[in-house]
Order: sequence, then structure tokens, then C-alpha cells
Amino acid sequence: MNFLLPIAAAILQAGSFTLDKTILSLKGITYKQYIGISFPLIFLVTIIIYSIFRPPLLAPELYAGNLKWLLLVSLGFIIVTNLFYYRALDNDKLGEIQTLDLLHNVPVIIFSSIIFADERNLAIIIPALIASLAIIWSHWNHNHFEIKKFTRVYFLWTLLIAPFGAPIAKSLLAVWNPISLSLVRDGSMALILGPLFSKYSKRASATALLFLVATNMLTTIAWILFYFSYQRSGIVYTLLIFSLQPLLVYFASLVFLKEKFHKKKFIAFLVVLASIAAAQIMS
Repeated sequence: MNFLLPIAAAILQAGSFTLDKTILSLKGITYKQYIGISFPLIFLVTIIIYSIFRPPLLAPELYAGNLKWLLLVSLGFIIVTNLFYYRALDNDKLGEIQTLDLLHNVPVIIFSSIIFADERNLAIIIPALIASLAIIWSHWNHNHFEIKKFTRVYFLWTLLIAPFGAPIAKSLLAVWNPISLSLVRDGSMALILGPLFSKYSKRASATALLFLVATNMLTTIAWILFYFSYQRSGIVYTLLIFSLQPLLVYFASLVFLKEKFHKKKFIAFLVVLASIAAAQIMS
């Protein structure tokens, strides 16, 4: 039943990403306002969840040895990634960014399978490479890639740091409870990113605030479930199932946000879906 964790996380995160684009399309709402309001809200939701389950947070073993340094590095990665992501989302199509996100799974799977013996599974790596080629093809138009400036920055950053971020998270989750780790990460983002953009948060409308509460509840729960799946099923399996999330976002953006339909991207998503099915069968 471990597959239920990443599937639930994918559904919740897809809903959150779709709401993200809706929020950023509202009149007068920018990514700066989004960040200024969202990260304190995420931290508040995480505090509520932590208060219910009360997993260890201050135990010495959580910070022993290299764990404290790994935690600091992971915090740096997630803060910079979020800054780049929402800057790109404010200027690009939701479907474009989520399609590119699928490509990041490939270096993560390859790198994780190299450094972790329990992550080595060719039955998953090969379909992931096929899916990657399909995504590259879907973005190739007139001998160049269709990626906007800020999306390119986000894409290059995540492509470079993704192979390191996932193994660091797995190493931390060998000791940390996913809820405790989320609390520390969310609290750090609220502390650093919240004040940086707090002056923009006062201009949000009541409608925007309602959407913001909803999307941040969804994404907070989704990431906690995602970390539980990392902990119980490993990186490769989690990413395999979680690949459904960009697929769900793509169709949601077509139905609810009326974004333009792209035949090549639709074919690419079918290839990705077939790759997931093949990996499940072969493994």
C-alpha cells in the first residue's frame, strides 16, 4: 500500500500548483505577494500538523555528525529553488514549467542509483530515460527550445541541484520524521522569505487570500506525504509514481485555466504515462 503515499501527494500537489497559477493570474497579484503570504501560511499549517502528532524535533541524534550540515545545505537549496520557481511561474505557462519538472527526475534517479545500493533498478531507470527524450522532443520547435528567460534560470538551477537535493533528503529522513523535517524547512522559509516579501502581502484581495490558504494547505500535506514515501519506499519509486503529478497539472491547466493545447506535449505525456506503466510491470 506504499504507492498510496506518492499518489496522494501527487493529487494534492497538482491541485496546489493549479491554484498557484490561478492566484498569480488574478489582477494585481505577483510572485512577490505570493511568497510574502504563502510561506508564513505553510509554516502555520505545518505547526498545526506537528502539534497533532508531536514527532521528535530537538533530540540530539537529529543533529549529530554530518546531519546538521546536510540540513543547512538542504535549507539553502529549497529557499533558492522556491525563489526561482515562483519567479518563473509568474512569467510562464503552468504547463510549461510542470513539463520541464519531469526532466529533473532523470538525473535524480541516475545519481541516486549510483550512491544508494537500494535505489538501483534498471527497470525504472530505462523508462525514465525514454520519458526524458519525449519531454525534450515536446519542447523542440524550429531548432530551439521554447523556454522563457526566468523559466530557463529555474530549470538550469533545479537540473544542477536536483541530483544532490534528493539524496540529502533521503539521508536526513533516515533519522528525521518527515513532519519534523518539514517543520524546520517551512519555518526557515517563513523566517527568511517571509520578511523579504512581507511589504507586498498587504495588497492581496480577500479572494486571493482564500485561494492562498487552500493552496498552502494542499502543498504542505503533499510534501509531508512525499517525504514519508521517500522514507518508506525510496527515491526512485517515489519519483516514478509522483511523475503523475505534472500529468495531472497539465490536464488541469487545460480544463480550468484554458491554457493552449499542445499536441506534442500531449503525446509526450502519453509516453511518460506508458513509461510509468512499463516500469511498474517490469519491476
